Amino acid sequence: MKFSADVSSSRRKSRKAHFAAPSHIRRTILSAGLSKELREKYKVRSLPVRKDDEVTVVRGTHKGREGKVTEVYRRKFIIHIEKLTREKVNGATIQIPIHPSKVVISKLKLDKDRNSLLERKAAGKVGKGKAAE
Repeated sequence: MKFSADVSSSRRKSRKAHFAAPSHIRRTILSAGLSKELREKYKVRSLPVRKDDEVTVVRGTHKGREGKVTEVYRRKFIIHIEKLTREKVNGATIQIPIHPSKVVISKLKLDKDRNSLLERKAAGKVGKGKAAE
């Protein structure tokens, strides 16, 4: 069911918009949910993943593995995690690419901009949710 006349519900156009997205929009596409503790603390559900965040993989073959994000590869829509590597046939080790939607952020790297983003997002949540009564 289409709700907004301004937005297309066409699969073709959605895919084109996704894969042709500029870098600043890819940043928001590469977002991950926050762990339950962080969600309680900051009153925010998800954030764009950043280089030194610590994450836990929650889906796929590597479920349960933890590590620090070493690279956010916007061009390929993936992130690389510190201890997630595998050995190639020739003996070289490579990092395993993971999509950020399959991880949960367990520890944030905070700075001035990240704090202001958290405050902005939390301010927009006031009066919403299950505990609003």
